[in-house]
Amino acid sequence: MPPTNSPTLRQRRLGTELRKLRDRAGLTATAAAGLLGVNQARVSMIETGRTPISADWLRSMAHAYDCNDEELIDALTAMTGRRTRGWWEEYRDHVPVALVDLAELEHHAHGFRVALLIHIPALLQTTDHARALFRAVVPPMRQYEIEHRLTHRMKRQGILHRANPPHYTAIVHEAALRMAFGGPAVARGQLKHLLDMSELPHVTVRVIPFGADNFPTSGQSFDYIEGSVAQLDTVQLDSHHGACEFLDADAQLIKYRAVLDRMESCSFDPARTRDFIHHRIQDV
Repeated sequence: MPPTNSPTLRQRRLGTELRKLRDRAGLTATAAAGLLGVNQARVSMIETGRTPISADWLRSMAHAYDCNDEELIDALTAMTGRRTRGWWEEYRDHVPVALVDLAELEHHAHGFRVALLIHIPALLQTTDHARALFRAVVPPMRQYEIEHRLTHRMKRQGILHRANPPHYTAIVHEAALRMAFGGPAVARGQLKHLLDMSELPHVTVRVIPFGADNFPTSGQSFDYIEGSVAQLDTVQLDSHHGACEFLDADAQLIKYRAVLDRMESCSFDPARTRDFIHHRIQDV
């Protein structure tokens, strides 16, 4: 397979996981290349995601690295081959590359746990609410930029409506339910949509009230995106300049799982959350 100069996040992650396996085996890239019968440059290009590999080649690497975790090997095998040409590729020249990577990551996700303080989760937003958010961006976006971002976001939501959708848990602070982006009518429509989505069997919404004790977060919203195995989980952080930061180190994943557990313990259960949202709709 020919190399690429612009590997996707998924391709880079596969390379990162192969490098982790090599490091655990105590091998240098040069030593690994010797075991595999290739030059060191080939190993480096694989580990940076620039050279796609086949499932058979991945299993050869795992064997050379003495990896016996069949579940992990199977998960990595599913990531081999050429990049998936999904709908998100048509946006590669219209939105930040990180958002294209995010859509691909979400497409392959097995589950989500997201935490937000002043915003409704992107996958649970209405079109009017999302448009109001994009119009408030600093510096202002041009109208065509807004429309590209808007259609990209709405298409991302398709994963919650497909056959066998991933489970999606949203932990939302009460502050997010009291923001009126776009005005009262838009806010009311957004709350009704959030309530409707919370009724889906694979969607769980929990609200953290203002009076919650032991609230753990430092103020940053994030998505915890679950892979087919825990080693392939990813944390996605937003930034003010519209890009995304992706974290996948073991210590980082452990930390964010603990933060989510704490936030969930501070929140209303799903039934009480639905009652709370219903009352907010009446107040808007």
